[in-house]
Amino acid sequence: MFFNKYKEKSDGAIRYYDIKSLKTKILSITIFILCLLILIVCLFPSVWVFLASFKDISEFRKDATILPSTFNFQKYVDTWNNLKFVRYYINSTIVVIGGTLCSVTFNGLLAYVLAIIKPKGHKIILGLVMWSLLIPATTSIVALFVNINKVGLNGSFLPLWLVFGANAFYVILFKNFFEGLPKELIEAAKLDGCGELQIFLRVILPLSRPIVMVVVIFTVTAAWSDFLLPYLVLNGTQKETIMVKLFAYHSSNKVNAVDMLRAVAFSIIPPIILFTIFQKQITDGATAGAVKE
Repeated sequence: MFFNKYKEKSDGAIRYYDIKSLKTKILSITIFILCLLILIVCLFPSVWVFLASFKDISEFRKDATILPSTFNFQKYVDTWNNLKFVRYYINSTIVVIGGTLCSVTFNGLLAYVLAIIKPKGHKIILGLVMWSLLIPATTSIVALFVNINKVGLNGSFLPLWLVFGANAFYVILFKNFFEGLPKELIEAAKLDGCGELQIFLRVILPLSRPIVMVVVIFTVTAAWSDFLLPYLVLNGTQKETIMVKLFAYHSSNKVNAVDMLRAVAFSIIPPIILFTIFQKQITDGATAGAVKE
């Protein structure tokens, strides 16, 4: 029964006719068990956070069992109201929306120039983009923060938006996908009188929905979970994101361990929902443009 689904497979490393070999069957079962173990290890921390958050503080400290004695969702409601999570959800959503728009627009435009327009010196620009992938992002955080203060953008959402508009990884993803698009459509748009910006907005982006979706999901996840730059830019204002506020709660003595677990649960729910809904787009789009015809 385990191998019946292989009849429907049309691709992959193991096909249905490979299953006739006993060695391949053993290998398939071994790989399945290993993947199952990895899945359990990856999911256990999140599951433990949700289960432990239903306990009260005395049960959390004394009872070592994973399952709580009761599942009282009123505790989540109380923590949500006491910690005023609505405001920080709104702030994080503003950062996510602005960062996503900047990520798709600016990274997409640079990739369009490198993949389609190819002006003189574009190989040098591409080389610099590739080299920037070797530089850890944290090494430039001091210079970035100093410049943000010099231009008076401290305490604003704008620096958090713009930082996602300069991501070398997203540029490479867009570039590889754009190079696989039909050149005839671009030439036809030029014959119709479209400028480069019109071609990008009306031709390239509509044809690039798979890779745009991937970049959007990556940006949403990164913007939602980002801590260091929002902490430096927004700390002490009324614009803190969820991750910044979690650190503030952790540093204070007003929140006990169980309330902190519920706050962590609130922070990881949106990314989990996002990945659950769009996991097919992530896995399909991540390889889009990797193979050129």
